Amino acid sequence: MKYVAVGFLFLCILHVHFRGKVRLPFMRQLFDHSSFMAPINLFMQVFSRVPAQPFPDPEPWADLAPLQQNWQVIRSEAVNLLALQKIKAAEQNNDAGFNSFFKTGWKRFYLKWYAAGHPSAERFCPQTVALLRGIPSVKAAMFAELPPGAKLNPHRDPYAGSLRYHLGLSTPNDDRCFIEVDGQRHSWRDGQSVIFDETYIHWAVNGSETNRVILFCDIERPMRFRWAQAINRWLGRTLMTAASSPNETGDQTGVISKLFTISYVMGRYRRRYKEWNKTAYQVTKAGLIIGLVGLIVWL
Repeated sequence: MKYVAVGFLFLCILHVHFRGKVRLPFMRQLFDHSSFMAPINLFMQVFSRVPAQPFPDPEPWADLAPLQQNWQVIRSEAVNLLALQKIKAAEQNNDAGFNSFFKTGWKRFYLKWYAAGHPSAERFCPQTVALLRGIPSVKAAMFAELPPGAKLNPHRDPYAGSLRYHLGLSTPNDDRCFIEVDGQRHSWRDGQSVIFDETYIHWAVNGSETNRVILFCDIERPMRFRWAQAINRWLGRTLMTAASSPNETGDQTGVISKLFTISYVMGRYRRRYKEWNKTAYQVTKAGLIIGLVGLIVWL
């Protein structure tokens, strides 16, 4: 039975790897976080009502129209947060989902995150929060800033239960500031929105001289059957809420993000070890991987 389970996991990873035209190097994909979620994501993609394409037709999400209709209201609250310097990186390395993005200057302010509570969002952005509450398909939302010169490296998001919605608020309106999803490029424009499947390889860069601020949302993936939709909703409510991260003291921090703080501290020692002796680091890493595989086979 264990060989069947390991074999199934490997097949799921292959599905993730070969989905789309753009791929990560296979060894990187093998140990990527999206591979650990591969069995769940295979379920989401098999029973999805959304065609398998990087930029799906936005027509099924007519309920999102109030966001675009009120984009200037949303922008005013985002601009106010910028002035207050509230759109920022996590201060305590307690953002499991986006910690690697902060290294290149990306910043965020959470407006909603599944079932987690963010009182700071209600305090600073009451109108945007009210708009989001009126749209049940929006499971998470934030203001996301990408300063001039910042870049997000190619990656897949780990969870296929949602799709990504971007609404331009204060952007360069410049083709040098763009996101590329599975080889297809989109440049942000003020007041314009786009929906894409974040489980395809995507990356972004702001090659202009102007800051970029957008409304960034997770919208629930529509499923073919009610039971599949219920499973998706339950997984989002449990798994994704556990990855919640605070804007300020008083906001909820999920258990995954709390554990990530410990992992981050351990990672500092790992990086020091690698800098001290790269060969020893590679041998140790290979030994741990072989040992883990051996343990799985033995069990």
